[in-house]
Amino acid sequence: MKIDLRLTFHYGLTIFLSAFLLFQVQPLIGKMILPWFGGSASVWTTCMLFFQMVLLLGYFYSHWVVRFLTPYRQSLLHGSLLLISLLLIPISPSVDWKPTGAENPTLRILGLLTVSIGLPYFVLSTTGPLLQAWFARERSGLVPYRLFALSNFGSMLALLAYPIVVEPLFPTRWQSWLWSGLFACFVVACALLAWRGRNGKPIALQHHQEGPAPRWTNKLLWAALAACPSILMVADTSFLTTNIAPIPMIWVAPLALYLLSFILSFERHGWYQRKIFLPLLVVGLGALAYLPTLGLSAFPIYVSMAINLSAFFVACMVCHGELARLQPHPSHLTGYYLMLAVGGAAGGFFVGVIAPYWFNSNYELSIGILLTGLVAAIAVIPTVEFTRPRWRKLSIASTVLLLLALGWIRVDDHVNETSGAEVTLRNFYGTLQVFVKPKDDYRSMLHGQIVHGRQHIAADKLDLPTTYYSADGGAGKAMQIKAAGGPLRVGVIGLGVGTLVSYGRKGDYFRLYEIDPLVIDIARNNFSYLSRTAASTEIVLGDARLQLELEPDQQFDILVVDAFSGDSVPIHLLTREAFAQYFRHLKPDGVLAVHITNRFLDLQPVVKTAADYFGKDIRLVDFEGDRERLVFRSRWALISSDPACFKHPQLVNATKIAARPDFQLWKDDYSSIFSILM
Repeated sequence: MKIDLRLTFHYGLTIFLSAFLLFQVQPLIGKMILPWFGGSASVWTTCMLFFQMVLLLGYFYSHWVVRFLTPYRQSLLHGSLLLISLLLIPISPSVDWKPTGAENPTLRILGLLTVSIGLPYFVLSTTGPLLQAWFARERSGLVPYRLFALSNFGSMLALLAYPIVVEPLFPTRWQSWLWSGLFACFVVACALLAWRGRNGKPIALQHHQEGPAPRWTNKLLWAALAACPSILMVADTSFLTTNIAPIPMIWVAPLALYLLSFILSFERHGWYQRKIFLPLLVVGLGALAYLPTLGLSAFPIYVSMAINLSAFFVACMVCHGELARLQPHPSHLTGYYLMLAVGGAAGGFFVGVIAPYWFNSNYELSIGILLTGLVAAIAVIPTVEFTRPRWRKLSIASTVLLLLALGWIRVDDHVNETSGAEVTLRNFYGTLQVFVKPKDDYRSMLHGQIVHGRQHIAADKLDLPTTYYSADGGAGKAMQIKAAGGPLRVGVIGLGVGTLVSYGRKGDYFRLYEIDPLVIDIARNNFSYLSRTAASTEIVLGDARLQLELEPDQQFDILVVDAFSGDSVPIHLLTREAFAQYFRHLKPDGVLAVHITNRFLDLQPVVKTAADYFGKDIRLVDFEGDRERLVFRSRWALISSDPACFKHPQLVNATKIAARPDFQLWKDDYSSIFSILM
């Protein structure tokens, strides 16, 4: 009995450790490469696609070896892969994969991840189904599916531990070494199980007979039930960050609920009750469909988030609960998990590759809502024993009416969100729209709900700086102060609609860095700041930080850092290494203007510690805005070595930033969002 308990613990610990490592390496490698690709949320989406595709390969491998290799050969092959994977740690992405310009970021990220963590991640991804099959072979009297719940518990624990514990305490190089040490422990534990099972019997013989082979329709249903939550998870995360609350690390919430639904569904069947969750699914899908039709102020942010995440969780519970009800005989276990991986990868491919390059707006959430309703109906209705035939017909008719209603709501919303739009475009970096409001005398460019630029329509106001760039804001004041010294050489990180060049005079030079080619096209074709300025302008396509690293000293009088992605600032533009590049390109008396307006992050300690590290003086310029002039509330940090700069009358109301002794300087291998959350 002790031997059995010890063996069960060994299997459970190995599966738990593999799942924990799978979900620790995802944010770790994502954080390592984020600075190379502009800090966009799409970097994480592409990483998710890679993880799902490798997971699919791992599940296919597990299915193949269990089906076609003897236990001895399984042991030999898998033990060899485990030992080879040790040669690739510690994980460290090569700088050779850094982009140099406008390369396709999706393909480059996928290639980088394949070379950096491909084999270790592949080995980890095989563990769940493979060890469950080995466990079923050794312990034929026990059902191995509860180990899948344990696996998802390990994943969720890793997911929550990273932003709360790991990221605030350890720089990425330490995280890499810690992860690699745990991976070595996993290799030992898994290799021992492989060696132990080398003389075992094939799983079908161990179970005395093979269970009934699943029909191809069952396999398709497995994949479809796995695909729906996968689509909803990524699409809903994008919706949350662009339309409700662009809160940093918000992606943790949908992913944690996704994993929790797996745990509850597979730990025991009692958690998922159709009589409870199916009515909730109808309400939840309606809520998911209706929420995007409301304005930002219809509900408080946290009410909207609570409704959205609750509805998402119900959808996951129904899909994963139905998957748990459809578990096959253990002899078909690896094939079952293979189809789950096929569905998850298909959902990730749809959202991560097809949607950004084929759609001009965010339609994937709508598709996910309708697909979830359809697949749930296909899974449930045929298995229900109706007392009267007409009840079955009524349930089918009700489902059709529900899907038509949901479809009408979503189509009507998409029509409304694009009506009046002069331009609607989408690519890897997000969806951009241009709206013209003649009655209000302005044209706007939006990324989701965030205004990224606005210009007057009236001919006599075309050159007036608006939004965050008025003469009363920090960047505007810096421009006016430095203009007194003669022609200016200005660098701008983040083009927007080109508002800042409205300060340009004959003899001035503006060098503008922009990573998104669609932004450049819109600024040139739909706004006139660039064409009307008297200054010389040059636009550099690519991530600003990477371009600055490659360029000789630019000797800027002013360098403006204003690279917003939605409502957040890419972290890689606020690290010690980033500021070193900024100061390298500034003249000794130059001014660095960093835009730190944000609803959820207090970026003051970030810029303050960086300024102190480099021995620079810093002031905060706040302006409440003026809606009649199309000027928004703004907060700018001005940093300079020139004492005369901050004695100028324009900055008489600028304030000093109090130091936070407990705040740690951000570096490329260390930053913590939790330390600056408001």
